[in-house]
Amino acid sequence: MMDANIMKHIILGTAGHIDHGKTSLIKALTGIDCDRLKEEKTRGITIELGFANLDLKNGTRIGIIDVPGHERFVHHMVAGVVGMDLVILVIAADEGIMPQTREHLDICRLLGVKKGLVALTKADVVDHEWLELVKEEVKDFIQGTFLNVAPIIPVSSVTCEGLDKLMNAIADLSRDIPEHTGEGVFRLPVDRVFTMKGFGTVVTGTLLSGEVRTGDTVEIFPQKLKVRVRGIQVHNEKVDIVSAGQRTAINLQGLDKEAVSRGDVICQPGLMEPGYLIDARLALLDSVLPLKNRTRIRFHTGTAEILGRIILLDRDELKPGDACLVQFRLERKAAVMPKDRYIIRRYSPIITLGGGDIIDSHPEKHKRYKQDVMEDIATLEGSSIPETIEFYVRKAGENGIDMKSLMARTNMDIETISSVLDILKKEGKILVVDEASRRVVHLSSYHELQGRLKDALESFHSRNPLKWGMSKEELKARVSPFLDPRIYNIALDDLVKRSDIIVQQETCAIAGHQVSLSGEDQKIREEILNMFKKAGLQPPNIEEVSTLLKKERKRVEMLINLLIDEDMLKRLKDGLLFHTGALSSLAVQVQSFLKDGRQMGIGDFKDLTGVSRKYAVPLLEYMDNQGITIRLGDKRAIRKKV
Repeated sequence: MMDANIMKHIILGTAGHIDHGKTSLIKALTGIDCDRLKEEKTRGITIELGFANLDLKNGTRIGIIDVPGHERFVHHMVAGVVGMDLVILVIAADEGIMPQTREHLDICRLLGVKKGLVALTKADVVDHEWLELVKEEVKDFIQGTFLNVAPIIPVSSVTCEGLDKLMNAIADLSRDIPEHTGEGVFRLPVDRVFTMKGFGTVVTGTLLSGEVRTGDTVEIFPQKLKVRVRGIQVHNEKVDIVSAGQRTAINLQGLDKEAVSRGDVICQPGLMEPGYLIDARLALLDSVLPLKNRTRIRFHTGTAEILGRIILLDRDELKPGDACLVQFRLERKAAVMPKDRYIIRRYSPIITLGGGDIIDSHPEKHKRYKQDVMEDIATLEGSSIPETIEFYVRKAGENGIDMKSLMARTNMDIETISSVLDILKKEGKILVVDEASRRVVHLSSYHELQGRLKDALESFHSRNPLKWGMSKEELKARVSPFLDPRIYNIALDDLVKRSDIIVQQETCAIAGHQVSLSGEDQKIREEILNMFKKAGLQPPNIEEVSTLLKKERKRVEMLINLLIDEDMLKRLKDGLLFHTGALSSLAVQVQSFLKDGRQMGIGDFKDLTGVSRKYAVPLLEYMDNQGITIRLGDKRAIRKKV
């Protein structure tokens, strides 16, 4: 037996109408009976996916997927096509091309299968002349498809006629299939779930990309369950690591069988964000009726089948054989990535309608006939790797996007994305906000944010001529309340460095801004300031100032706020206002009293200053907050010199 770690691995699947001998052919090739269910044995038809393996002499291990041919089980067949490298289209020589022959070939083509061959089974039950007629029929049938030049090989699972020729053809095709690598995000669409005594829950599937090792922590989507890989098998052999292109069984530790099902996707933790909306290009088969907007459909991708509706973005009806941009609005979340293939089938009657590539797995809900929307989707569809990454960075806006989100949005690995981000940084197109998470912001969004910050300050100055500036907190709330604080602070710092704004004590203003006062307001300002200066440590409140000056309270309050901004007045606890000079003199008095290790109680403070308790308590707390005094029980002691 060859070492599985050094073998080339490819996936081969069957396709074809019911009772055309797919399962019998696999048994004749491998000795493995893929019909494992009691009902399959009893009824003589394949209901579920079956699996086998075959080692070729050229060092290639073939993982074989046997699909059901009955029209009622086409959804199982679709799940089996995922990850197929090549397909054997099975056509019974005594019946020829049948309905599921056509539908299965359509499904393989729509899901991106590129290589295959045709096996004419039951060759032993027809004469040579009939066999040649069927061959000609098949040649016409596969004209224009990916099987256009595929070999057509008569075989018999009973007499073994043609099996050697079939094996040689499989070997020839396998040589042209590129070796799968372990690069990319690990993803495994689940096609089967079962339990094994002593092991627990086991899932099987074909790895689409990446690799996984025993002991890794993985996540099940869309339900977002994190579990640990307890063990891995490939074709009943225990291995420590499995890579893209291999059929595998994974034992998941501590997971109930009911918690996972066919259609789920197992992935690296945190790298998928399932959603209800998907943008795609849909190619409609030319053999179906026109498709109307909002038609209810069955959306198949990976091993999942999800009900939903199709939104035609630029028309009311899609004609047979045509293609257009669409948005799928699904009834439950889909765990997908860009460039994943999909097909759709009509809700009822259930027939295959078409399929294509997923373009955006996390779009916004679109309005129809919006030219900018369709241009964005079309741009993304035809973009290069650097263009795709820059597109998503720009689309993320002022909050930017991190590495994990870029991986989920682009279906690219860390190395690819990091390389592109480094180039974009050198080209001056992005700003790196955080090196650890590789959170980046496109400079177009960043500069637009800075413009809005300046506009908000200009507007504030216009509406509040008596205020020096706006608090940083208020500015953020007005411009972008959910903005990442790191990006906000970087944007403000850059504006300060460019001398566009000034930031003083958490207050922002446009550089060069001066408070503009009328002659009368200037006079009132001076009167207010003098009033507080004379009042010392027993100042009036705003109402008293307004009454004494016989001025409107709102006007007085605006001028007082201006004096606070200018640091001429300070607001203490309970809204008490004091002249800054009075507080400075008080600090000197207190320091003098407390020298030589003396302590001060509230009575001492009242005697020293002549103020009532109403003022004494807030003033003492102010001294504490300024670091001049320290409270020791009901006494104060000196903390530092003024």
